[in-house]
Amino acid sequence: EVQLAESGGGSVQAGGSLRLSCAASRSTFTRWGWFRQAPGKEREAVGSIYSGGTILYAVSVRGRFTISKDSAKNTLYLQMNSLKPEDAGMYYCAAGLSSAEIDYWGQGTQVTVSS
Repeated sequence: EVQLAESGGGSVQAGGSLRLSCAASRSTFTRWGWFRQAPGKEREAVGSIYSGGTILYAVSVRGRFTISKDSAKNTLYLQMNSLKPEDAGMYYCAAGLSSAEIDYWGQGTQVTVSS
C-alpha cells in the first residue's frame, strides 16, 4: 500500500510563502503532484512532475509555485510564493502509475491565506 503524507500547511498573509512536503513510501510514480480544493469548489490540479522530468503547472500558479522532488528522500515539495487569498484550500499530494490517472491520495494539508 502506497502512503502519501503531506505537511507544511498553515496560515500566511497574502504575499507570503509556504513550502509543502509530501513524504511517500516510494517515489517511482509516473505522475506525482499537487491538487487543491477550496470550500464549495471542485478539486483542481496545481501541478505535477512526470517521470521524464516534465513539470506542468496550472495557469493560475505558474510563476509563483514550484514543484520539486528529492528522490533519495521519497519526498515531493511545493514551494508557494506570492500567495493570494484564492490560493487557500486543502492541498493534496497525489500520485499515479500512469500520466492520466491518480492512484494514490494523501490526507491533505490546509493552507489559509489572509488578505
